[in-house]
Amino acid sequence: MSYLVITGPTASGKTARAVAAAREFNGEIISADSRQLYRGMDLGTGKDLDEYGDVPYHLIDICPAGYRYNLYEYLRDERAARRDITDRGKLPILCGGTGLYVESVLKGITLPEVPENPELRASLEDKSLEELTSILSRMKTLHNNTDVDTAKRAIRAIEICSYYEQHPEEAALTEPSPLSDATIIGVAIDRESRRSRITARLYQRLANGMIEEVESLISSGIAPDDLIYYGLEYKYLTLYITGRLKRDEMIAALETAIHQFAKRQMTWFRGMERRGFTINWLPYDMPADEFTDAIGNLMKP
Repeated sequence: MSYLVITGPTASGKTARAVAAAREFNGEIISADSRQLYRGMDLGTGKDLDEYGDVPYHLIDICPAGYRYNLYEYLRDERAARRDITDRGKLPILCGGTGLYVESVLKGITLPEVPENPELRASLEDKSLEELTSILSRMKTLHNNTDVDTAKRAIRAIEICSYYEQHPEEAALTEPSPLSDATIIGVAIDRESRRSRITARLYQRLANGMIEEVESLISSGIAPDDLIYYGLEYKYLTLYITGRLKRDEMIAALETAIHQFAKRQMTWFRGMERRGFTINWLPYDMPADEFTDAIGNLMKP
């Protein structure tokens, strides 16, 4: 059975399109959003669970807030969800805008679980992020900043590379096996419409209680720095709640950060196209029935 992928930048309306496709093609949705995994992080991640109605979804609300889910876990859980869906004769629909997740799934990447190395971690803990980045760059090509945006991530990346060097037989298992039966749909939205929708959505979520959501997470015992780690809404709202930003400063900085995030998403998708993936872009404001018909015409048999 084929695999349908619906992706695109934030605020483009991916979820509604995926839900419509699931109803039309007897499908179930697998989230490809790196933050909707966490329970209690609802408004800030834009889960919009009401949109799903009776359509089953997977990989949403599977981890407690404060946990740091990783790519290995995602690829493992996505494979299990996809297998379950196809075994029941339904169409799996991958929906989300986390480019790393989407591309890794499409490449058919498999990652072995890498255990912690306390001795290595101890030897690296006093090094600066710049020093850690230099070490990692000698071990592998850095295609983006994901592995080195914090010292903790850089140490983990070095730990993984070291493990592969010591266990080449497991590293061989990571050779990708690209999916040949996937149809990729991109929800295309022009820059000005995207910016307008991002702004309107931000103010709506603030009105709906997004600040209170973050306050509740902190009150439940989650450390502010653990929320800041998730970025965007959780970073800036936490900085506001803990008194490090004024409300107006928080809103302005958050709005700018979301716009920049959407630009980075589009940069990733363009990179995917350069790397050989065919993304079939359909307009975000295309009538619902026409959008679904277009997906049906594009889907691989």
